[in-house]
Amino acid sequence: MMTIERLHSGVRMSQAVIHNGIVHLAGQVGAPGEDAAAQTRAVLENVDQLLAEAGTDKSRLLTATIWLADMADFGAMNGVWEEWIGGANAPTRATGEVKLATPDYKVEVIVTAALP
Repeated sequence: MMTIERLHSGVRMSQAVIHNGIVHLAGQVGAPGEDAAAQTRAVLENVDQLLAEAGTDKSRLLTATIWLADMADFGAMNGVWEEWIGGANAPTRATGEVKLATPDYKVEVIVTAALP
């Protein structure tokens, strides 16, 4: 029987779910009120921390979904993203514009990664 491990679970959601060698992260958001670049940096720090806690890292990313409140922030987000990825091991990725949970959020990132 395959186990399901949940990290930082609450009533509504878990921040990470590990199953069948795959780590699924919940959507990560940055500090409200910051610009898109600062929020992206904060989001990716959260991703790094959660992946490490799950036993993996960004070099093992499989997919990323990025939601922007305004596509005008695409360049700012991409600048931070590309620096973080470092030119290697880029996952498949989709980016779209959506209305996020609060107008203070500019970026939300959802990733999956493989365990070693």
